[in-house]
Amino acid sequence: MDGEETRSEKPRRDVPRRDRRGLALVMAGASGVGKGTIREEAVPRMGDVAFSVSATTRPRRPGETDGLQYRFLSEAAFRETIAAGGFLEWAEYVGDLYGTPRAPVDAALAAGRDVLLEIDLAGARQVAAALPEAVLVFVAPPSLAELERRLRGRGTDDAAKIAKRLARAREEIRATGEFDYVIVNDRLDDAVEDFLAIVRAERLRASRLTEADVAAFLREGDA
Repeated sequence: MDGEETRSEKPRRDVPRRDRRGLALVMAGASGVGKGTIREEAVPRMGDVAFSVSATTRPRRPGETDGLQYRFLSEAAFRETIAAGGFLEWAEYVGDLYGTPRAPVDAALAAGRDVLLEIDLAGARQVAAALPEAVLVFVAPPSLAELERRLRGRGTDDAAKIAKRLARAREEIRATGEFDYVIVNDRLDDAVEDFLAIVRAERLRASRLTEADVAAFLREGDA
């Protein structure tokens, strides 16, 4: 092909350079839609990425570890953090409080690491206001009926709480136009691949190039 080299033994650069700011990736969607499952499958394939562990006042579920799935706080401790400006975003969701600690996100982005936030609609709106460069990805269910089936199948909520989650889901789904991308989680494998494709595309945006990148492209002589 015009004498151009088409194959290389060099490894792909799948993570951002350290001399550029990291990429803030926001994954939002209704409770029960499968955000956590997509994240668990995708993160090991994303290279050097920091997952932002949210804080919450909701009770810990069986099998959950403090600091892994969530940072579990009392309501008093949560509200003290709000007052101190310690959250990048926070919101009330079906009677419980959720928030993203600000310091770990700021530090990772400044160090050139991509950061993945898994939050709800209200949180995504706050992050979009605080970090206009953030990439917003909405995970939608194939239908509300399927979402209800998944919520009931979890066995973690009573009927009243499920009804509240479904009502909230309707509001969130109607807001998909506020996001950059929408993934339908019908088949998990497809949803994971769609999310990884978004990450790869965003990492390759020309607007994320640094002067060092352009200088490398222009380098002459021995590679």
